[in-house]
Amino acid sequence: MANDLNQCNFIGRVGRDPEVRYAASGTAVASFSLAVNNEYKGEKKTEWVNVVCFGKLAEVVGEYVTKGKQLYLSGRMQTDKWQDKQGNDRYTTKIITQTVQFLGVPTTTKSDTESHRNERRMTEEEYRAANDEHIPF
Repeated sequence: MANDLNQCNFIGRVGRDPEVRYAASGTAVASFSLAVNNEYKGEKKTEWVNVVCFGKLAEVVGEYVTKGKQLYLSGRMQTDKWQDKQGNDRYTTKIITQTVQFLGVPTTTKSDTESHRNERRMTEEEYRAANDEHIPF
């Protein structure tokens, strides 16, 4: 009998800057939300995906991922059960991410963005036009 498969893939935009914290063991943990759009019968709907990264990936995400960036994520789904103040069972579903790929215009670090606020940024169209010349086929 085949093994089970728990794998999720998403392309979406970051809904909030990642929050990076460190576990008692020293492992970095980053969490953020991802907005994933879907259209069905002409109606658009946005699903919000809770994302968690660990270790070196969490550190990279904390440095380079900012609100609005488009990402491809691959990971596994995990649902946690907890109780609210009234003792009611609640559930939170999140994606434990194993792969993050940056899509669109190249990213800068948060410190680069802060120190160069007044610089003119290349638009996505300008970036694509400039890089189309380097495609070998």
